[in-house]
Amino acid sequence: MAEGLAELRARIAAACAAAGRDAGEITLIAVTKTFPASDVRLLAGLGLTEIGENRDQEARPKAAECADLPLTWHFVGRLQTNKARAVARYAGVVHSVDRSGLVAALSDAAVRAGRTLRCLVQVSLDEAPPDHERGRGGALPAEVPGLADEIAGAGNLELGGVMAVAPLGADPLPAFARLAGVADEVRRAHPSAAVVSAGMSGDLEQAITCGATHLRVGTALLGGRRAIVR
Repeated sequence: MAEGLAELRARIAAACAAAGRDAGEITLIAVTKTFPASDVRLLAGLGLTEIGENRDQEARPKAAECADLPLTWHFVGRLQTNKARAVARYAGVVHSVDRSGLVAALSDAAVRAGRTLRCLVQVSLDEAPPDHERGRGGALPAEVPGLADEIAGAGNLELGGVMAVAPLGADPLPAFARLAGVADEVRRAHPSAAVVSAGMSGDLEQAITCGATHLRVGTALLGGRRAIVR
């Protein structure tokens, strides 16, 4: 794990140097889905305290097991409104806000929990419109400014910025360039919403080139996915 982290940090440093950026601008989120809480503890021992999960039923018990650690939990997966109350109890950041109903559900849940949630608008970078019934998340770029306004005005929510996943099978560079344009539009209206969550194990260099501030990395850090062992 330490070797994987060292190699990952070297890739980030090289990408930042090529883009004329400071590697200190990049926040690394370790995505630990399918890996046990014991691995989260090992990551924390290596100095990684930003932890990403994409399923509440896995994240909730893991967060409880690691409650003694100074971690920030990032919910990075598609989120159903009926899971908002559970996620609001442990997550510090929700990356996948893509519709008005979810904004309302998270605000209500955060108020009930007495917590403030940082929320990112998930942007669809696919050519086809997102299919919410099939679980494809992301708001259309034209919808993003309105959703950002809703988050900024909702109780106990803080607008952090935007998030996206590069389309499968396509060059991620133009997709992330489009995301950068959307992020700029959001920042013009909300200057503090500076987060651009983009880039994973296979495309982090392109994401850094296009201004990503947060990387969501699992495989390059932890290896291939496996069945979780508690």
